Amino acid sequence: MVVAEESRLSKQLGLRDLILAQILCVVGSSWVGVAAKLGRAHVVFWVVSMLLFYLPLAAVVIHLNRLLPLEGGLYQWAKAGFGEMAGFLTAWNLWVYAVIVVGAIVFVVPTDLGYMFGPSAAWLASSKVATLLITGSIVAAITLVAIHGLDIGKWLHNAGSILILLAYAILLPLPLWAVWRGTLHAYQPIPLAWPKLDWFSLAVFGQMTVGGLSGFEYVAIMAGECRSAARTIGQSVVFSAPVICLMFILGTSSVLAFVGNQPINVIGPIPQTFRLAFGDTGAASWVAPVAISMLIARAIASASLIFTGLTRLPMTASWDHVVPGWFSRLHPKRRTPVNSILFVAAVVMLLILLSMLGVHEQEANQLLSNASTVHYAVAYIALFLIPIVGVLRRQTPRWLKAAASAGLFASAISLAIAVYPIVDVVSKTAYATKIVSVVVITNAAGVLIFRAGQRRRADTVNEI
Repeated sequence: MVVAEESRLSKQLGLRDLILAQILCVVGSSWVGVAAKLGRAHVVFWVVSMLLFYLPLAAVVIHLNRLLPLEGGLYQWAKAGFGEMAGFLTAWNLWVYAVIVVGAIVFVVPTDLGYMFGPSAAWLASSKVATLLITGSIVAAITLVAIHGLDIGKWLHNAGSILILLAYAILLPLPLWAVWRGTLHAYQPIPLAWPKLDWFSLAVFGQMTVGGLSGFEYVAIMAGECRSAARTIGQSVVFSAPVICLMFILGTSSVLAFVGNQPINVIGPIPQTFRLAFGDTGAASWVAPVAISMLIARAIASASLIFTGLTRLPMTASWDHVVPGWFSRLHPKRRTPVNSILFVAAVVMLLILLSMLGVHEQEANQLLSNASTVHYAVAYIALFLIPIVGVLRRQTPRWLKAAASAGLFASAISLAIAVYPIVDVVSKTAYATKIVSVVVITNAAGVLIFRAGQRRRADTVNEI
């Protein structure tokens, strides 16, 4: 059934597109700011996160994609490993994550615009009207791109990936440039300091792990639209992984070099760093707006990529008759799931609106970020369990089971600690309650949707 439905899709993505998509999907501009809150101990945390989560994730994704290179990715893997309901709930948590994270990425743009245009535009991020107008325009644009298809979308995604690479190419040597100019006294790109083990550090570790280092499995959602998916998706992981490691570790060090003991803006740490490094006057001040514009373009391209992927999950669930067939109807010319795309766009905008009620912009961003992290951690727990206890475990070597166990442990920590805020919030209790409530309500809704799909499928069989 899945293979037959996949044949109707257009195969647009090659190896180059997938490598750039991996970088675009994994590397965000905010995570180096989150990690910088750990100070000089960030390297130890990055290394531990990479050993416990990042490398196991790469290994598990490559293995499962070779076994089942199917449209829907993790949904298909979990369904094969644990059955239909577990597969649907895994995909449901991944879908909810993607909806939230698209909102969180788009939410960054007003803050970045404020840094790009300077102090006179600082009001943009705190203005709810301006934020809704900006984010609404972006969501409308990526919706049109998604409807048109990956023949256009992949060029936007590739351009976004190249721009984030260029932005980091400016960010990483900045401290060396400042030392040469004499504006920075010293710089240590890989500082080694033992971390302080407390709840705050653990909360940051959780966000760095499942938030910052996640995403390798996401491209596999579009396996049915990739050329030679069983081979190229795994190769894209191998090529992109070391580049991503260096970007995160050295990027965090660059942020720390300039921000120092000042408050770190976790929404836009790289634009904040550019402004501190280049200033607001003189010839060098023109570099900051250009570099920040690259980050904005990357944010829009990343939101477009994740948005495109998340619209495929309702489509593949519809193939299994779990959700109404309305979600799998394709555009007559573009062969894209247009109904699913429009539905997701409406949900993203509703989520952005709700996240802004009664909180400041950084708290709203953290609510979106942590709520997405919790749902992603649930999906990752399922992902790492597949080669350990699922039906597919018989095809899994022992070393890979050990790697999956490490990833499972890191995911569980991220899930448990996600309710702890790392920025000033109106109320820690209310903050935690909102996140827990969202997860409980969304998963309860997922169970109800699955049960309704089962009844609808049974009624259809009985009528026949």
